[in-house]
Amino acid sequence: MAHHPEQIAPFAALTRDAGADRLWMGESLLLESHQAFAYLAGRGLRPPVGTSVSLMPLRHPYKAAIEIRSIAALTGRPVVAGFGPGAARLVEALRGAPYESPLTATREYMTALRALIDGRRPRLPGTYVHLHTGLPPLDHPPVELGLGVLRPAMARLAGQVADVAITWLTPPDYLREKLIPALREGAEEAGRRAPRVIAVVQVASAAAARDPRALAEVATRAHVAGPHYADMLRRAGVDLHGRSPLDVGAALIHHDLFITGSPETIAGALDRYTDLGVDEVVLNTAGVALTEGLDVAWDECAAILKAALS
Repeated sequence: MAHHPEQIAPFAALTRDAGADRLWMGESLLLESHQAFAYLAGRGLRPPVGTSVSLMPLRHPYKAAIEIRSIAALTGRPVVAGFGPGAARLVEALRGAPYESPLTATREYMTALRALIDGRRPRLPGTYVHLHTGLPPLDHPPVELGLGVLRPAMARLAGQVADVAITWLTPPDYLREKLIPALREGAEEAGRRAPRVIAVVQVASAAAARDPRALAEVATRAHVAGPHYADMLRRAGVDLHGRSPLDVGAALIHHDLFITGSPETIAGALDRYTDLGVDEVVLNTAGVALTEGLDVAWDECAAILKAALS
């Protein structure tokens, strides 16, 4: 989460100059991601952008659609807008109670968003989303709506209602064996094309002074503690319960959830994701950024992109 937009600008320039497909930002409780993208556009930095993932309880879909369309129009580039229901504890803190059915809440939210982005006036008296109005017309580049996907049930729903499925901390074998088949099943049930698959992957170059186990643990600490992530990892054969922080990091590296080595080694490991059907890989250097700073994280991205795109 950036404290100042100047911290984001070098990554936008790198995305443009290195030939990467897209600049990604997660949900931010400091500088709001859409406003940060707008700042970059004002600076003349207009790469295609994506959010992974915006949390549904923070925005009514009507407001979310306004933000998404605005960024597409301001940048003049395609946008991937990813969403997810968020952790039950956060939902309860914001709504007074968690979603009784996160899948139903997500389906209603995505249905409303799709209608608004497509210029329709939906009538949705849903359990979680009430919407009986549309938006004024606005010309803008294409918008893909995405869902954060951890488990097969959400993957099946993404197959039915989303343009892209966005995964985070999902082992490659679990993606191939569980999530991608569920995506295809959902798409077949809905009579539509299966969504593109986007995988956010934690990476860090090997260096003599670094302990990659510590980098892996600090980059994922807040997520692996969540029950929905812990359940997904157990399903994938990664049980982190009761392990020390360094043992957690070692397990993440062992299961290819945190990829380390030379830039060339990392680039080769990322090919595994494309081989199993992933359409877009997002480099996440949070471990380096949190321990060594954003300048070093930028160097990491630059080196890995050079190796991966050469």
